[in-house]
Amino acid sequence: MALIVACALFMENLDGTVIVTALPAMARSFGESPVRLSLGVTAYMLSLAVFIPISGWVADRFGSRTVFRLAIVIFTVGSVLCGVSTGLIGLAAARVVQGIGGAMMVPVGRLILMRSVEKAELVRAMTYLTVPALIGPVIGPVVGGFIATYWSWPWIFLLNVPIGVLGVILVTRFIEDVREPQMAALDWLGFILTGLSLSCLMYGFELISRDTGSALLALGLLAIGFGVGVFAVRHANRHSHPLIDLSLFRIPTFSQTVWGGIVFRLSMGGLPFLLPLLFQLGFGMTAFASGMLTFVAAIGALGMKVTAQPILRRFGFRTSLIANSVIGAASILVCCLFDADTPSWLIVILLLAGGFSRSLQFTSLNTLAFADIQPTKLSAATSLASMQQQIALGLGVAVSALLLHLFLVQRGAAGQTPNAEDLKLSLLVIGVLPLFSIWFFRRLVPAAGAEISGHRAGLVTPPQPSDA
Repeated sequence: MALIVACALFMENLDGTVIVTALPAMARSFGESPVRLSLGVTAYMLSLAVFIPISGWVADRFGSRTVFRLAIVIFTVGSVLCGVSTGLIGLAAARVVQGIGGAMMVPVGRLILMRSVEKAELVRAMTYLTVPALIGPVIGPVVGGFIATYWSWPWIFLLNVPIGVLGVILVTRFIEDVREPQMAALDWLGFILTGLSLSCLMYGFELISRDTGSALLALGLLAIGFGVGVFAVRHANRHSHPLIDLSLFRIPTFSQTVWGGIVFRLSMGGLPFLLPLLFQLGFGMTAFASGMLTFVAAIGALGMKVTAQPILRRFGFRTSLIANSVIGAASILVCCLFDADTPSWLIVILLLAGGFSRSLQFTSLNTLAFADIQPTKLSAATSLASMQQQIALGLGVAVSALLLHLFLVQRGAAGQTPNAEDLKLSLLVIGVLPLFSIWFFRRLVPAAGAEISGHRAGLVTPPQPSDA
C-alpha cells in the first residue's frame, strides 16, 4: 500500500518540475516566448494552492479510495491534455486540471497510509512517501531536459498515462474505501478565504523567484495573501466545523513539527534552486553534468529508507530532529567551500550525506506530526500539513532568489548573471536557517512519538509511588 501511494506521489512530484527545462522546446512549438510559457508552471502551482485545503473534507465525504483513485484519473487526463496542447491557453488549462488531481493525491495518499498502518510501522511506511518528494524535484529537470532534447516534449506528460492506469488498478485492488459516517457541511467561506490567501501568497513568491521586474505586483499579492489569511484564521477560530482546523496546533507534536518543519523546509527548498546555478554559472559545468551531481542527493535519500527506523528507535524523534537540523545546515554550508577545482568524488560524498540527512529529517517530521492525532482529525491534519509544505517550498525558492538579487545589487551588478560568490553568499544565508528550527524541536519532550519510534526513553514505565 505504501508503494502504491508513493508511486502516485512520485508522479505528481516529478511532473511539478519536469516541465521547467522543457519550456524552451515547448515555446518553439507554440510560437511563444519561454517567459510567457511559465504560465504553465504558475497555473499548476495555483491549482494546488486552491484545492489542497479541501482535500481532507472531500476524502471524508466521498471515501479515501474513491477520491485517491479519482485524483489519479484527473491527473492522468490532465497529463494527456498537456501532451496534446497546441497553445499557451490550452496548456495552462490542462495544468489546472493536473493541479486539481495533484492537490488531492498528496494529502489523500498520506491520509490513506495514516489510517491503514499500525503506529509501530508508521516510520517504515512514511519513508516511502519521503523519497518521492526528494527525488522528484531533483530528477525532474534532468528527465525533462533529456526528453525535450532527444525525444519530443509531449512525452514528458504522456509517460504518466501507463503509470496512472496501473495506479488506478492497484488502488482499486488493494486500498480500502474509508469514509466518515457523519459529515458537517463544507465550510465554503473558509474554502474561498483559504484558497484566495494561498493563491496570492504562492503567486507572489513565484514572481519574486522569477525576478521579472514585477516587484510591486509581487508585494501587492503577498500583502493581499497575508491580509486574507488573517480573515481566514479568524473565521476558522469562530466556525464550529472549519475547513482548516487550527485546534490541531494545540497538539505539541503536531505544532512543533509543523513550525519547525516550515523553517527547515524553507532552507531546503532553496537548495535545489541555488546549487545547480552554482555548478553551471559559477563553475562552468554543463546542465547534464550539474544534474548528475545534484541527483546524487536523491541516492542518499534512498539509502535512508532502510536506516530510518533503527536510528529513530535508538535516538528518538527529538534528538534526531535536533541533530539533523545541525547536519542539514552543515550540508548546505559546506557547499560554500566548493570551487571549480573541487574533486567530483568529494562533492558526491558530501551531497550523498546531505541527501541522507534531509531525507531522514523529512521522514521524522512527516511521521511525528501525526503521532498524537485522533483518527477523526487525520483528514484535517493531512490537509493542513500539505498546505504548510507547499508554502515552505514556494517561500524557500523566493527567499533564495531574493537573496541572490540583493547580493547582485550590493556589488552593482543588478540584472547581470550571478557569479560563484553571489551564489555562495546566498547558500551561506539559507544554510544558517535550519539552525533556527532547533528552537521548536527542543520544546518536544524526550518521549515524543515513542509509541511510533520504539525509543526506549518513552517506553520505560515510570516508578509508581509506594503505599507509604
